[in-house]
Amino acid sequence: MLRLNLRKVFALRGIERPYTFLVKAGISPHSATNLIHSSGHVFRLDHIELICSKFNCTPNDILEWAPSKKYMLSDTHPLNKLKADAPIFNYKKVIENLPIEQLQEIASLIREKAKPPKEQESE
Repeated sequence: MLRLNLRKVFALRGIERPYTFLVKAGISPHSATNLIHSSGHVFRLDHIELICSKFNCTPNDILEWAPSKKYMLSDTHPLNKLKADAPIFNYKKVIENLPIEQLQEIASLIREKAKPPKEQESE
């Protein structure tokens, strides 16, 4: 079964109030609740597009696939790439306990990764 898994992206982006985030982004309160709880099997493409634009991601980043006994697929089927992976990494808890020196190293790596591609090439 294919479903939305927004919890992963909310956690990675540090969004602690997903409902408020979605409503402020322009999604109705009712739809925001459905999206957060992955209730329902029909999701509007404009909502998917809006979420992807706000998170700077693709639909594959927010979709998750769980195999069902009804449809057996080979291990090489492309849907296997959407299987639920490891538990959501809570970077905030990890960062709270890191020494300042390590935080500075991480900040340096993030700054380097955040540079536009042309800046990275010219160095």
